[in-house]
Amino acid sequence: MTALEASHSIENLSSSECWEMFRSTDFGRLAVVVEGHPEIFPINYVVDHGSLVFRTAPGTKLDGALSGVNVAFETDGYNPATNMAWSVILKGPAERLSSIEDVLASSMLPLFPWQGGEKNNFIRVVPSDITGRRFRVQSVARRNSGLSDARRLNVE
Repeated sequence: MTALEASHSIENLSSSECWEMFRSTDFGRLAVVVEGHPEIFPINYVVDHGSLVFRTAPGTKLDGALSGVNVAFETDGYNPATNMAWSVILKGPAERLSSIEDVLASSMLPLFPWQGGEKNNFIRVVPSDITGRRFRVQSVARRNSGLSDARRLNVE
């Protein structure tokens, strides 16, 4: 493989590497199906014993997660020191933790919702599928302003 080919390659991550990436952040996006349509919700989460746990209040997110249709969860990141980006996705069924043992154990997890209000529903997603990839970000992409560019925050 030439240097040029290597600079454009995508590295598929192993399951353990995907879990490492999931553990490296605490924020991502949950995709559910509600009334036949996809919905995406930002959530904060923790990894717990090969699963993902989050808290939520009653509403669309909870209803969609517990609808019996598998959910998907995605998070990603970028390391400016190595110019490498990554993205990991897990898919599987979501379940509400209902036994007193599960709820008590989950309440001890370092899981603190960012948004106010009571979030007394602990939801666990045990993945049936987990995938991820890592790739080098092209230098051209880094020169262009992105939506996260602070200058865009003041546009009226």
